[in-house]
Amino acid sequence: MSQLEDRALIERFLEMMQAEAGAAGNTIAAYGTDLRLASEALGGGLGDAGPEEIARLAGEWQALARSTVARKAAALRRFFAFLADEGLREDDPSGALPRPGTARSLPKVLSIGDVDAMFAVIAARQARVPADPLDLRLAALVELLYGSGLRATELVSLPRNAVAPDRPYLILKGKGGRERLVPISDRARAAVAEWRAHVDSARAWLFPSGKSHLSRVRLYQLIRALAAEAGIPPERVSPHVLRHAFATHLLEGGADLRALQAMLGHADIATTEIYTHVDSRRLVALVNERHPLAEALGRKGR
Repeated sequence: MSQLEDRALIERFLEMMQAEAGAAGNTIAAYGTDLRLASEALGGGLGDAGPEEIARLAGEWQALARSTVARKAAALRRFFAFLADEGLREDDPSGALPRPGTARSLPKVLSIGDVDAMFAVIAARQARVPADPLDLRLAALVELLYGSGLRATELVSLPRNAVAPDRPYLILKGKGGRERLVPISDRARAAVAEWRAHVDSARAWLFPSGKSHLSRVRLYQLIRALAAEAGIPPERVSPHVLRHAFATHLLEGGADLRALQAMLGHADIATTEIYTHVDSRRLVALVNERHPLAEALGRKGR
C-alpha cells in the first residue's frame, strides 16, 4: 500500500471520528499526527500492516512516556477497528499493540426506552398533515439502522431497489467479494416502500442527495437532531450507536453470538464478543438459570 492510499484511509478515519464519534479537535489532530507518523515509519504500509510490523513499530515507542504510548496505541487500535468495520480489511493486527494500563472501552449503548422515544418522535412527525417526505426518509433510515444493524456507509449507499418488498433480507458485498445476509424486518420494508415512492425512479440511490447519495456526515446530523427531539443527549447518539443498540438488544433477546457476528459482518468473533461485556448481567443470569449444575443445586437446596 502506498503513502497516498494510507493518506486517504487516514482522512476517512478522521472524518468518521469527527462526524460520528464526536471527538474533540485536539484528539483528532493528535490521532492524525500519530497515524501519519506510523504510516511514514512503515513506508506507507500502515493500512495493510500485519502484527509483526505493528509490533516492530510499537517497539520504537519504548523511550516515550506511558501516556504517549497509550495515545498512539489507541489511535492505531481505533484506526484498524475502523478498517475492519468498513470491510476494508479482514483482520485486525492491533493485538500486537501495547496496553500500558489501559482497558478496552465498551461501546455506547442506548436503552430500549431510548429507542422507543426516538421512534415516538418519528411517528408524531409522520402524523402531521400534510406529510413531509423527509420524515418518511428519516423513518426508513432509522428502521434500517436499528432494525438491521447496517453500517452508516452501507446504509447511505444502498441502491434504490436494494430492499425488495417480497424479500426479508439484503445481501451486502464487502471487500474481496465477501457477502453477508442482513435481515430486514417487515417494519423496515414498509418504511422503505413509503419513502421510495418519493424517490425518482431514475435515481441510482435509495437515499439520493445532489448527484450522489446522502453523506455519512448528514446522516449523523439527522440522527443527533432526532435524539435531541426525543429528549436524549445528542452526544450519546450516532448511527454507529444505533448499530450497537441493534446488537446489544438482540443479544439481550437471546440471539446466538455467531449469528450476531454474521449479521454485523465481523470477520473475527472477538469483535462481536465485546457485546458479551455490555450484556454481562443477562449472561450471568442465563448460566444461573439454565446450567445443569444450577438445577442440581436447586434440588439440593430443597
